[in-house]
Amino acid sequence: MRLLFVTSEVAPLVKTGGLADVSAALPAALRDTGVDVHVLLPGYAQVLKALPPLQAVAGFADLPGFPEARLLAGALPNGVPLWVVDCPELYLRGGGPYQDEHGVDWIDNALRFGLLSKIAAVLGSADSPLDWKPDVVHCNDWQSALAPAYLHFANDAAPCVVTVHNLAFQGTFPPQAAASMGLPAECFQPEGVEFYGNLSFLKAGLYYADHITTVSPSYAEEIQTAALGFGLQGLLAHRRNVLTGILNGIDTEEWNPATDPDIAQTYDAGRLQAKSANKRELQKRMGLHPDPRVPLFGLVSRFTHQKGLDIVLEIAPQLIALPAQLVLLGSGDAEMQRTALELSHRYSGQVSAYVGFDEGLSHLIEAGADIFLMPSRFEPCGLNQMYSQRYGTPPVVHATGGLIDSVVDCNAASLKRGEASGFVFDSMDAIGLLTAAQRAVAAFHDEKVWRALQLNGMGRDFGWDKSATAYRDIYARLMLR
Repeated sequence: MRLLFVTSEVAPLVKTGGLADVSAALPAALRDTGVDVHVLLPGYAQVLKALPPLQAVAGFADLPGFPEARLLAGALPNGVPLWVVDCPELYLRGGGPYQDEHGVDWIDNALRFGLLSKIAAVLGSADSPLDWKPDVVHCNDWQSALAPAYLHFANDAAPCVVTVHNLAFQGTFPPQAAASMGLPAECFQPEGVEFYGNLSFLKAGLYYADHITTVSPSYAEEIQTAALGFGLQGLLAHRRNVLTGILNGIDTEEWNPATDPDIAQTYDAGRLQAKSANKRELQKRMGLHPDPRVPLFGLVSRFTHQKGLDIVLEIAPQLIALPAQLVLLGSGDAEMQRTALELSHRYSGQVSAYVGFDEGLSHLIEAGADIFLMPSRFEPCGLNQMYSQRYGTPPVVHATGGLIDSVVDCNAASLKRGEASGFVFDSMDAIGLLTAAQRAVAAFHDEKVWRALQLNGMGRDFGWDKSATAYRDIYARLMLR
């Protein structure tokens, strides 16, 4: 089975969110099952700088509407074969993969990711300049979701899968972009790539892909509703027979409290008492009172409305009055950042915020916190709730998407079954979150219940094996068409 895995970011080369982690881990897990997988990635400046010199294997000088590009061959740090789209005019610049140094979207993003999609389609068709041809092309999010449209009109095209990591981001551009990138006029209609008068990359993928996946079963259901469908719920409901939710896994080597080099003291389920050294170190590093008896809430997140940060900041005074402590790590909305820093100043020793991102600190928070907060309004999958359980840090989560698929609420029945692993709340407001936090604090002070919660979470399998098998099964069915 030969698979072309198309993505706009891969950890550790270029990362803005969970897509990068998935794009590193899933191809590696598929490779372990025997799939011949190649990853296709844009040649951003940071990617070319991080890799050893790459070998040019093909040229693309005559793609309608696009500048000249080359295909470079190499490998990801985990050994998975990598192809890089080398086009200095589009990718060799400062800033990030989607925005400039000031956080403004690149004005030519349609062209930048149209080229990624177009080359993916060429490689997946009879027009490929390579001897290697994929049996399936797997695209991820809007940045490569135009590939299924190109494949639909290509010669002898491979079947394709599109994975929706977050439906809120759709890659919508002015209508003239469609014609300028060589898409046939016939596809610019509601039964095609058109979306309220514009070109939508993601709509194109959802319409033309042979199969659609999302990153959790619950999210696959949610995006068929008006609440979380972002205008695409009708199309997704229409295509529900080829829509599958597969829960993401996590990198169980990187996120392993028994071997983690970024924490103060390693530990495992048999040495849980050693976890306390991480709480002491976290309290010390973040300027909190060094009290082992007070439960410590940790949060690692983008500071956005989606992530529920506004509600966490709203209830912070009531949270620490339980009593409890609170550590926040992340960045995003400027007003939320200011509020977090003001709370740190006002409640010195009880609340501490680090605005920015620090990978090592994120690991220490997972290990050193007693309880992890993740009250997202919607969450396609989420990873931190899985990290938390693996680190014996029961999470408090909103009942949505991958959170409800990966956290078992603590109650008498789930404790009796040995399944309870966190605290789930339904009402997405201050009262709902605070009530769940109060339940968590009450459980923290019951040593028997708390230890059971920790061990249940640490015993769960959040690796990629099951997910990789589910994806492989989808590829196999497409190859039999």
